[in-house]
Amino acid sequence: MKPIRMRSCLLAASCFLPLAAPNNPQIASAASTADSNAIRPFHVNFPQKEIDDLRKQILATRWPDKETVADASQGVQLATARALVSYWGKDYNWRKCEKKLNSYPQFITNIDGLDIHFIHVRSKNPNALPMIVTHGWPGSIIEQLKIIDPLTNPTAHGGKAEDSFDLVIPSLPGYGFSGKPTTVGWDPIRIAKAWVGLMKRLGYTRFVAQGGDWGNAVTEQMALLGVPELVGIHTNMPATVPPDIDKAAFAGAPAPSDLTAEEKRAYEQLAYFYKHGLGYANEMANRPQTLYGLEDLPVGLADWMIDHDAASEALIARVFEGKSEGLTRDDILDNISLYWFTNTAISSARLYWESKLAFFAPKGIAIPVAVSAFPDELYQAPRNWTEKGYPKLIYYNKLEKGGHFAAWEQPESFVNEMRASFKSLR
Repeated sequence: MKPIRMRSCLLAASCFLPLAAPNNPQIASAASTADSNAIRPFHVNFPQKEIDDLRKQILATRWPDKETVADASQGVQLATARALVSYWGKDYNWRKCEKKLNSYPQFITNIDGLDIHFIHVRSKNPNALPMIVTHGWPGSIIEQLKIIDPLTNPTAHGGKAEDSFDLVIPSLPGYGFSGKPTTVGWDPIRIAKAWVGLMKRLGYTRFVAQGGDWGNAVTEQMALLGVPELVGIHTNMPATVPPDIDKAAFAGAPAPSDLTAEEKRAYEQLAYFYKHGLGYANEMANRPQTLYGLEDLPVGLADWMIDHDAASEALIARVFEGKSEGLTRDDILDNISLYWFTNTAISSARLYWESKLAFFAPKGIAIPVAVSAFPDELYQAPRNWTEKGYPKLIYYNKLEKGGHFAAWEQPESFVNEMRASFKSLR
């Protein structure tokens, strides 16, 4: 019998090597461990044994029978899983991802009793607009790496100096290199408060926030806190669905006859997701601790993660068929490998158990909001729903390509959306 993979919930110190404190007054106090507000430099370096062990487990995968249908209606198809595992076990190089991560300034700070990991890149433009960007599940900071340089150094990427942003990209609690909560209570509301605290600790007195998936939930809760420092938000997974529409879609009822063509498409997307795409979320919301297999079996983790939604799964399947898409095989495996090496499949899933928020219901946000509606999101929010859901809508754009992982899949479009969305708030 193969031994069950049991690793410490506290990640080994050898995986995360602190650097010498740079000559920066912001983090000069990091040398004092007694300072609860210390901001500590952070570096990623997993032991080679962890990488070798992962490869051995990947190549020892025990395969199930092939699906009995000719499509992905039963889940991730065997051919997709085999292609992913073949590349992951033989050709994929995690060290390239480590090098990429370590090319950006990373830090750890303790907020509300929990270590929070974040990337922090300041633009050379002193008038840059600070923005905190939050990922979701099954995402990570890997999703945002492609947008860092174009947003912080726009003149090198077709933009203007006045388009500059300072970027703060944190790992959610229980995700990536952030600490894993050991008590209950870390829901999107508490995370929102922590994120405001993080921005203030970094010295920002005026900033904006962006998010999709759980990142949207956290970003909206930041807006609802009413703090004066947060002047606007952007979302690529807006919460705009009218309650009667949401109720009908959840019940699987036919689309109401009075919907416009745009509304009908959104309704059908939503109804499909409720019927066919909500299984993973229901399991993690009810029984996250039961998902032991995700921590012990690489292929189990990978297939659970890539089956987030039908459009994303289809895109990833095309990538492993050798087709050119917005993502590469390395993109996908960087993200999956990060979950594996940090042992965060279950700790990240608990956010579904913690949250009691409705994903798609308007929350009554009173500050300026910008929305980018991508066609292959769980639903592409119609303009009229968006205008009603966000009374202070300052920007809306309906894009022609892109899905749930917008910054990851379509970084150029996403960067342009950020520039346009917050232009009026600079």
